[in-house]
Amino acid sequence: MSEAKTQPTKTTLKEFLAGVADPVRRADCATVATLMQQATGEKAVIWGSSIVGFGRYRYRYASGQEGDWPIVGFAPRKNDLTLYIMPGFDTREDLLAALGKHKTGKSCLYIKSLAGIDLAVLAQLIERSVEAMEPQRVR
Repeated sequence: MSEAKTQPTKTTLKEFLAGVADPVRRADCATVATLMQQATGEKAVIWGSSIVGFGRYRYRYASGQEGDWPIVGFAPRKNDLTLYIMPGFDTREDLLAALGKHKTGKSCLYIKSLAGIDLAVLAQLIERSVEAMEPQRVR
């Protein structure tokens, strides 16, 4: 079986953030990193060239392929700050309604800027994600 393309690197969070050109996006990333580190109790790991992850869980597909992935993470993309919130948002409608301006995908939360986001609600979303993934967590 093939190994996942995106793997942990030795890049530090400080190095990664220094590469985020937009100062507002860089500050937003630093804030999200703090929230995620507090929720997981773990330091950032840079996965590939663009994902900052915290904690790890083990996944296994029906095909038998398996690997590790961050419990929570984020990536500063061109149009949005993308947050990876496992296992998704099915039971989090209450928090999403109070969050502020955002879009969602299956397990992705897309935010243009933290300026319109309730950070206490965002912290709760992240904390619930970490709690939900605890049974699959790899330490």
